[in-house]
Amino acid sequence: MTIIRTPADEAEARAVQDELRARVVLDEPGPPPGTGLVTGVDVAYDDERDVVVAAAVVLDAATLAVVEETTATGRVTFPYIPGLLAFREIPTVLSALESLENDPGLVVCDGYGRAHPRRFGLAGHLGVLTGLPVLGVAKNPFTFSYDPPGDRRGDSSPLVADDGEEVGRALRTRHGVKPVFVSVGHRISLDNACAHTLALARDFRLPESTRRADALCRRALREATA
Repeated sequence: MTIIRTPADEAEARAVQDELRARVVLDEPGPPPGTGLVTGVDVAYDDERDVVVAAAVVLDAATLAVVEETTATGRVTFPYIPGLLAFREIPTVLSALESLENDPGLVVCDGYGRAHPRRFGLAGHLGVLTGLPVLGVAKNPFTFSYDPPGDRRGDSSPLVADDGEEVGRALRTRHGVKPVFVSVGHRISLDNACAHTLALARDFRLPESTRRADALCRRALREATA
């Protein structure tokens, strides 16, 4: 089991980010889309009760059928600080992943990897701690700029930082529908991360992995706080 220590304050959390970011692997392509297993992870909070629930849903990448799903419930042990949200989520997400009977395969986060002010969002953090290939698919571009991609499914445009670095892509998963924002977490290329996202988003804007993990963690939170 991965042992996670909650940072004492914001300064310590940033120091942990700096240390772990140096261990991100960016030169591996990752698994081919449509093969093996893909696991979506997501969290839901009840801030009044300081409860967080994480869900992990394993899909067959070829059929998108659910292979396994699990949840974990924990306490919120770190304050809300933009750019440091991973420290609120990681312990419970890891508990959910570690309770799976199947190897998670590729992990898809509802959040960011390189598309993060410190280039180390939840997808990178989770990838380094688990050693798994991880990508992030977010609903908005955080603080980065982009030109709107074409209207067709599969069209994309770079998500660009102030220094000109491409930190991710705005990717159109449905014709004429707002794009999602894909970024690399660990052990996968950006091209492949986008290809996986399209393969997982066959019928909806968001990847099926994210949709199912979101629904499961919300349901589990309602049950945990009833």
